[in-house]
Amino acid sequence: MPNKSGLGWGIRSLTALERAGDRLPHPVALFGWLMAFIAAGSWFAHRLGWQASVTGNVEPIVARSLLSADGVRWALTHAVENFIGFAPVGAVLVIMLGLGVAERSGLLKVLLVRLVAAVSERYLATIVVLTGILSNLAFDVGYVVLIPLAGALYHAAGRHPLAGIAAAFAGVSAGYSANIALGPADVILAGMSTEAIALVHSESYVSVGANYYFLAASTPLLAILGGWVTDKVVEPYLGPWSDAELGPDAVVVAPAADGNGQALRWVGVWTVLFAVLALLLVVPSGAPFSAGAASDGSPLRALVPAIALYAALAGLIYGKVSGQFQKPGDATRGMESAMASLAGYLVLMFFAAQAVAWFGWSNLGVLVATAGAQWLHAFEEQPILLLMLFIVISALINLFVGSASAKWGLLGPVFVPMLFFLGVAPEKTQMAFRIGDSVTNIITPLMPYFGVVLAFAARYRPGIGVGGMLAMMVPYSITFFVGWSLFFTAWLALAWPLGF
Repeated sequence: MPNKSGLGWGIRSLTALERAGDRLPHPVALFGWLMAFIAAGSWFAHRLGWQASVTGNVEPIVARSLLSADGVRWALTHAVENFIGFAPVGAVLVIMLGLGVAERSGLLKVLLVRLVAAVSERYLATIVVLTGILSNLAFDVGYVVLIPLAGALYHAAGRHPLAGIAAAFAGVSAGYSANIALGPADVILAGMSTEAIALVHSESYVSVGANYYFLAASTPLLAILGGWVTDKVVEPYLGPWSDAELGPDAVVVAPAADGNGQALRWVGVWTVLFAVLALLLVVPSGAPFSAGAASDGSPLRALVPAIALYAALAGLIYGKVSGQFQKPGDATRGMESAMASLAGYLVLMFFAAQAVAWFGWSNLGVLVATAGAQWLHAFEEQPILLLMLFIVISALINLFVGSASAKWGLLGPVFVPMLFFLGVAPEKTQMAFRIGDSVTNIITPLMPYFGVVLAFAARYRPGIGVGGMLAMMVPYSITFFVGWSLFFTAWLALAWPLGF
């Protein structure tokens, strides 16, 4: 780690945070201790009879003990299911199969070098953050594709790869709700908000685009803020980059790698064919992923295997034409190498999956969220202040409950009607929740993809721990929280519509 004694107090604070965080156990052990804490906490909560009434539920939500006969039986019989069904596991494995071929063929390196040459270094961080925000439309793709590529992109530009990873992570996760286009989150949350307001006013309706204007305007704001944090805080904190820090699985890009022109042209042909095929699968009436045949959102869920297929065949074409792949097993070895690099990640994900599942089964997440909601009732006479406090509560709850839809399913029926009676429109309450739900994603190890990003970061700094990740990401979380909240306050003060 570089010497930071001459840097400002902010950088020194991050160094202290990293040192404190690195005193924590290894992430695997951390999740192991977390599982023990959840088990013990669930026992105490059950013994104390902790329960909460939730709007829409006939029966109260009660704490369930993992140390009871039912709890032990559930934990053991669902351990494999919890791991296999953990969202980040399958997506990462499938994507890395395709990227492994593209990486081994040399295609990935060539494309990154050309991208660096095309993008002004001055705006590189802002563009990475912006791309991360826009990638939210594609579910998990930003986590498993953009973040590792951002690290390689920064390395190709001669800058610290961890700064690229941090910038992409901030865009994908801390800027989760922002975008210039409507996405799945808009549909899901608007439906829940409509159900919540219908409890007290059956004629009210929250449209899918209820927050669109504000979120579209937030997109460039967060990109600029994230770029500034990357350039002025995170990169100076990380210090000068040296290839001596590289891990064995890092994507190394030679600055002079111009690539094979003929091979790139064939990859271009494949890209056009792939785009045409994608349109044929989506646009025509009766196509497998047309609006009528796939109203369940399956086109977006199909993006992960589709991107893996595209990357694998693009890498195979480039490798064959350029001569990089000369033996039948060369492409397969690329996949094997990618899988081997994920060994540590899979071990971590097993324990992370159990901890998250245990927290949900015990109902501790619901009970913690309900307690926060009840505390906010004390401020119901001050609607604007309540919205700001609601952002804070949502951000804190997000440290323990990862799913945005799960949290809104709990909080929406409480706060949407309550604020409605105080003259606050449901779309304002929904927007306050979305801000708080986004900004702390990057600083909670309970967020499913935190371990994914940690594994990608270890490619460039082997042994990086939770403390190192937190030190990089806390500046983004604070800046986004303050900047986005102030922007929301100003928007409300100007009485501008949040959406249509």
